[in-house]
Amino acid sequence: MLVDATTLAADLQVGGGADPVEGRPVVLDVRWALGMTDGHDRYRAGHVPGAVYVDLETELAAHASPAAGRHPLPSTSAFQQAARRWGVSAGSRVVVYDSVGGTSAARAWWLLRYFGVRAVRILDGGLAAWSAEGLVLEPGDVTPEPGDVVAQPGGMPVLDADEAAALASGAGVLLDARAAERYRGEVEPVDPQAGHVPGAVSAPTTENLGADGRFLSTADLRRRFGALGVSTGSTGVYCGSGVTASHEVAALAVAGVDAALYPGSWSQWSNDPAREVATGA
Repeated sequence: MLVDATTLAADLQVGGGADPVEGRPVVLDVRWALGMTDGHDRYRAGHVPGAVYVDLETELAAHASPAAGRHPLPSTSAFQQAARRWGVSAGSRVVVYDSVGGTSAARAWWLLRYFGVRAVRILDGGLAAWSAEGLVLEPGDVTPEPGDVVAQPGGMPVLDADEAAALASGAGVLLDARAAERYRGEVEPVDPQAGHVPGAVSAPTTENLGADGRFLSTADLRRRFGALGVSTGSTGVYCGSGVTASHEVAALAVAGVDAALYPGSWSQWSNDPAREVATGA
């Protein structure tokens, strides 16, 4: 699930053989956050050596619409084209990172696994952890040799709005990975209605991280999710648009829980006048 900076640095200094399973990992820089528009410029200023920039808005999502949400899942053909541009081939090992504790890089982690790439890990602590170890950054763009991966959807479970509603109504647990004030309906910066899916449980994904931006230990994550009602039953996760919810799915996986993602998330739910909206704690 996770890799630390020193282990990744050692991995990047070895391998490089013809067999992608034994060679260097493909490293992807997913520099994005809500409101950030200069991710590519930040990447060019300095990134993990050999890392390829990934544009979340155009490569990790389809076009936004009220019916589908702000970051719908990309089509199989579009994702395959993007992954091949990144240099991903059959059998590739992939490491993803960002500068926000993995909360955007996890979208790439989730999509790669959804489309059949199994050996994907998140750099624990992201770029800050890399720099904290005194490891070098490389400027400029990286253009790798194109890969040959064949995208095959279905590798991760997903929910539609009706299935998310059913979980929240008692068929399981539906976690809301947004900030608590958005869940309560006190503020809503981008979507048409404030509040949450009735019956959903507030579980901000940032609380899966320690003060150093790294994931909590497996034991701590198990305690956290257990306190939120997550057990052996069905678990689903949503957020604003399906991006940071991927990070919560990753944290649940670290804790040993297989969770489904609701890709449309609040941006889809809140645009449907037929869907009820709850507010408060």
